[in-house]
Amino acid sequence: MLSLSRNITPVRHKITLNEREERLRQRGAVIWLTGLPASGKSTISMELERRLFDAGIVVYTLDGDNVRHGLNSNLGFSPDDRKENIRRVGEVAALFADAGLVCITAFISPYRADRTMARTAVRRGSFYEVYVKASIETCERRDPKGLYAKARRGELKEMTGVDAPYEVPEAPDLVLDTENRAIEQSVQELYEFVRTKITLS
Repeated sequence: MLSLSRNITPVRHKITLNEREERLRQRGAVIWLTGLPASGKSTISMELERRLFDAGIVVYTLDGDNVRHGLNSNLGFSPDDRKENIRRVGEVAALFADAGLVCITAFISPYRADRTMARTAVRRGSFYEVYVKASIETCERRDPKGLYAKARRGELKEMTGVDAPYEVPEAPDLVLDTENRAIEQSVQELYEFVRTKITLS
């Protein structure tokens, strides 16, 4: 992406990442949940955040709808706007991780290239892609926000899974099958996975 910023020089922090992680007693990380609308991303992310927090982990969740109310309120759902949405979120998540926090993100993030871009914003080995797997039929039956119904009636354009694509992750770090398993099981599996990644050796 072409940067329009000129005459800028990055300022080096006097606190290292290792110092921050030692202070917090955890490793900074980005836990990136991706999947179709209504696959369970937001529910899982918020439950995971609660569990990690209760265990003493400094954690924060960036949710797709929440971010679009503020940071990305000027973006729509065209391919270019989706790309910029994920670019911004990836950069913000990387800052959280660089501060030593665990940042959970819950975004459809339908394009593989955009998820790769988000991964490259984070220091190597600290980004974990989690595919929240459920078929379009299952997600459409759930449809808690009524988005699929609106899309089928032609009232909502660029709906992922209906008239906009979703590119399934090719090599996710973890797959959570919410079609065939209870949400509680997925939360537990993800919790255990995250704890192994953020525990200081």
